[in-house]
Amino acid sequence: MNLRPLVCALAVCLIAIPHAEAQKKRATKPKAPAAATACSDFYANANADWLRSNTTPPASGSVSALEQLAARARQQQLDLLDAASKSPQNNVQKLLGDFWASGLDEAAVERDGAQPIAPLLARIDAIKSAKDIPPAIAALHQVGIPVVFNFGADVDLDDLNRHIGYFAQGGLGLPDPAYYTRNDADTQALMGRYRNYVEQILALTGTPQAQIKTDAQAVLDLETRIASASKSLVDLRDPRRNFAPVDTKSLAKQYKRLQLGDFLKVQGVTDDRVSMANPQLFSQLDNLVGSLKPAQWKAYLRWRVGDAMAPYLAKPFRDADFEFRGRVLRGLAAPPTRPQQVLDAITLAAGPMVGREYAARYYSPATDKRAEDIAAQIRNALGQALDRDTRFSPATKAEAKAKLDKLKIEVGTPNRDLDYTVQPMGRGSFGSNMLIASTWRHREEMKRIGRGNADRRWDVLPQDPSLAYDITQNRLIVTAAMLQPPVFDTSKDAAWLYGSYGALVGHELSHGFDNRGRYVDAKQELRDWWTPTETSAWDALSKRVAAQYSGFDYPDLKGTRVNGTQTADENIADLIGVELASSAHRAAEPSAAKTAQQSLYKGWASLWPQRMTAEVAQQRAATSVHAPGQWRTNGPLRNEAPFGEAFACKAGTPMQLAADQQIRVFP
Repeated sequence: MNLRPLVCALAVCLIAIPHAEAQKKRATKPKAPAAATACSDFYANANADWLRSNTTPPASGSVSALEQLAARARQQQLDLLDAASKSPQNNVQKLLGDFWASGLDEAAVERDGAQPIAPLLARIDAIKSAKDIPPAIAALHQVGIPVVFNFGADVDLDDLNRHIGYFAQGGLGLPDPAYYTRNDADTQALMGRYRNYVEQILALTGTPQAQIKTDAQAVLDLETRIASASKSLVDLRDPRRNFAPVDTKSLAKQYKRLQLGDFLKVQGVTDDRVSMANPQLFSQLDNLVGSLKPAQWKAYLRWRVGDAMAPYLAKPFRDADFEFRGRVLRGLAAPPTRPQQVLDAITLAAGPMVGREYAARYYSPATDKRAEDIAAQIRNALGQALDRDTRFSPATKAEAKAKLDKLKIEVGTPNRDLDYTVQPMGRGSFGSNMLIASTWRHREEMKRIGRGNADRRWDVLPQDPSLAYDITQNRLIVTAAMLQPPVFDTSKDAAWLYGSYGALVGHELSHGFDNRGRYVDAKQELRDWWTPTETSAWDALSKRVAAQYSGFDYPDLKGTRVNGTQTADENIADLIGVELASSAHRAAEPSAAKTAQQSLYKGWASLWPQRMTAEVAQQRAATSVHAPGQWRTNGPLRNEAPFGEAFACKAGTPMQLAADQQIRVFP
């Protein structure tokens, strides 16, 4: 604000106003807030341009630099698919281009009606007796439509070097088994809406009008029986309690009616053991195959096929699906745009195909090399920090160093590619293409099962921005989409990259050696390799960090502070990330000027600018394990003596704590 005109106006008024009154008037004029400096609020100072340029979007209630990165990655995928549909350069692009074009051709989707699922419905209609039910169940799983139960690949908790198949509860149309047994008014109202939805889908799949209500009741009865033998959502949270390996050979004998041995053969699984943590459920299912009439099973399977495929079929299917699943269950006001719907479908069924082409289009070998080099330097800095760590005993320090030596860095795409042999799609039927693609993806997922396959895939896709530590495989995963601004901005200097990308790498690597990483040792065996003394030292550190962050006001919320206890683990990781980035940069550029050190901290700050409504802020304050952007920036830096030196911040200023108050994880 320019104050000169205001000063002149007040001078004129003073001619007629007594001195005391003038002082009163002058006191009521609010002063413009001082501009944030590096030493008063580095977050606001470093991100001033971003904060001026971005306002909170009313639709989502929040915007941040990392959310903008995710939006850019989505647009890149849309551009990729559009280019593949117009001028495919290889077989995978031809598949993706046809898939994309078929989804955007809404007139063709409407003409297609329910035809894509007609072969599946015919298979179900052919069921005559109990022995026909399990093969139909297996066939639907094979095309990516899990019915009755879930079966998927996940890590073997007794041997982290392999995946095994997990037989788990599923087969319900509602997300919580408790809905089927609660009797309160709200649940009963929801169940009424659900019944209507089941009836709609059954009608759309060709069920005769006179039979719809009877079949809908049959569906609800069967799902209620499944739900009554299912665990609560709370009971599903603990991985150990939901891991129970059994010999594969025993399944065929124990569940004869359900024919689980034959089920595995159809899925292409030949491993010698699987996990089944709820055998009571599968005993119940085995009994139901023999005790319920085939007509009830046929109604249920028709419903599950129609429900699973509804988002990819003609408009009456999509409208019914959105009204219940979108509006009632998720509270959405309107469905996504058609391109976003098609992208979501392709990601679900053919996401790894998109990832392969995304990396080829947007990710360069030079970026890969630079990202791997910086990550390796951060890993080295962590090794040196562990050497200095006074919390660890010699034995624990040796285990930590052994684990660090085995840590893998995987950047861009997974190390092992897939088999892209797929049935040709064409542009005639989006729903049929969805089934072709989901059959392929299920086939490739089943290949994860077996010895030596645990590192075969990532649990994220290359086109989704992600930088994460995989605790079971002791590896750092950096997706291709993550390596763009603000995380990896090649237009900036090296110091900036250390502060943004390098600090994030340090944050994630720290999780291999914190109070979560302590439960997986260097041999990738599940055990606690800390002593009680080291646990106590960590708890003391955590309490200090929690106390410091609990003193921070939560942005956009009056009278609310950051929950330091809830966010402590991630705040410690932020502290470590910045420490390691600074150490690695000093080692790489020991004679760098002060401006380079300033650039490093600006790189860190560039990750965290955000705007959000009070409602979103309230929700995050109550649930998020991360501090808000202002304190992800400022919290670690005010504990960094090198930050104070770089910006000449005196001890005791907001951005530079006194030396005896600073928290450093590593000395």
